Amino acid sequence: MTEILRQTPLFAEHEALGARFVPYAGWRMAVQYRGVSDEHHAVRRAVGLFDVSHMGRLVFEGPHAVEVVDSAVTNDFSKLEPGRALYTCCCNESGGILDDLIVYRLAPERVLVVCNAANRDKITSHLSALARGRASYDDRSDRTCLIAVQGPRALELLTALGCELSLPAGLPAFNIRETRLMGLGVSLARTGYTGEDGVEIVVANEEAPGLWRGLVEKGRSLGVEPVGLAARDTLRLEARLSLYGNELDESTNPFEAGLGWTVKLGAGDFIGKDALVRIKREPPARQLVGFEMVGRGIARHGYPILSGSSGGVLGVCTSGAPAPTLGKNIGLGYVPPSHAALDTELSIDCRGRPVAARVVKTPFYRRSA
Repeated sequence: MTEILRQTPLFAEHEALGARFVPYAGWRMAVQYRGVSDEHHAVRRAVGLFDVSHMGRLVFEGPHAVEVVDSAVTNDFSKLEPGRALYTCCCNESGGILDDLIVYRLAPERVLVVCNAANRDKITSHLSALARGRASYDDRSDRTCLIAVQGPRALELLTALGCELSLPAGLPAFNIRETRLMGLGVSLARTGYTGEDGVEIVVANEEAPGLWRGLVEKGRSLGVEPVGLAARDTLRLEARLSLYGNELDESTNPFEAGLGWTVKLGAGDFIGKDALVRIKREPPARQLVGFEMVGRGIARHGYPILSGSSGGVLGVCTSGAPAPTLGKNIGLGYVPPSHAALDTELSIDCRGRPVAARVVKTPFYRRSA
């Protein structure tokens, strides 16, 4: 039976721009427009536009809203001031990652949770159960669009469109504000998934097409490009940002994934805390590392990682692709700690052909201040 794929309210805009589409997490999503390399470089050099409306947007409100969300996440959300946001993991009782989230404290008693599209039903069920009788819950995902504007000229574009905030001072990193853009009421967050500066905009469905067209038209003189899923993946990989379903899943804990900094064991109780206390005490069985290909070959998700000396299987590649900014092929994968040191020689089994690689420092790319 053919799967019925959902479409974001901006689908017609992507068609008009010549997008190619692929199925993704139950949605028909734009994978590229002019080409992956062009779109990738536009974000690094100028500004790119992303329709990420497939992601979940869940709002909790009431005197216990902050307490509810804080009990579900590993980071210390309770200390956050209104208008601030943080990145965190949401774990199960055994310390496995249900999802990685960005949580925003919109007001003293109102919280926005942004989750991955593939996990929307799971996280909705998990958090709404925790909120029952303690806080109101509203899934706004189907009533709003989420547009990301990313790149060194992103804030310049917003100013040109009449943003009522004074940028950048009026919107520090990992902050969110309600403001007006092109005369439209929007929520503007200084967050993203590319390794560049920029914002993510929450706007009502009926107003989203006009806002998208305004961003495209006003951005032409700034080098704007609409960006699909393919370049979004290469951008986040260069910045060593994890993708759920690749680097993260319920069999993964935050410590082995390099996300131990999001776990605040000294703060209040949260689901999975006891398990994570035990996990932290034990030597890790594996560690997520970044590597670059030395030989000619591209690592892909699922390819075995081999010892560079013995050829024995060490682990698996979770993500891999050419890195347009760096001009080399890179990847992420899990290996034993004995093979996680910088410059350790590895091989990647590229469809039966071992190709030399070495462990390198991550992130692979870091933008200049």
